[in-house]
Amino acid sequence: MGNDGDSVLQTFRDALIGLPLSHLWRGYGSAIFLEFGRLTPRTRRSGEAGNPTGELGLMIQWSWRIEDTVSILCGSWSQEHLWEPTFDLLRNKAVVELSVVGRLPEIVVALKESVYVSSFMTAEGDPQWSLFDRRGGTLRTLSVEEGRLKLDVDRSPLS
Repeated sequence: MGNDGDSVLQTFRDALIGLPLSHLWRGYGSAIFLEFGRLTPRTRRSGEAGNPTGELGLMIQWSWRIEDTVSILCGSWSQEHLWEPTFDLLRNKAVVELSVVGRLPEIVVALKESVYVSSFMTAEGDPQWSLFDRRGGTLRTLSVEEGRLKLDVDRSPLS
């Protein structure tokens, strides 16, 4: 990660620190979505209510784990009955740090009371996470491509 990646990460870090984890939901398979800050309701194409989106969000497609200071509480390969009680430990806690670790950038979100959510890719390719900033009507997405942090900016109106 070069200086550009550092400054982009810092921008996301500055926006995320202090925001609560307002909503956490499971996507397809073992994908998880963490929504931070003020929530905006979403409606699916079918007309049903969808999961709300936060001001900022984190998607970890697969291979993730949730830790405290001394152990892994659960992860994407854990028995699923452990997931929801562990998710409950995270909800409404404020973000205290955002970092990337490793030669290939894995994301780590530290929450109050020393709980952590980390991506932890275990298959070929890039780490499979994306961080979203939906503030100001512009979608900014930070992810990993070819082993480096990549920022995409979509200026089309968010719906």
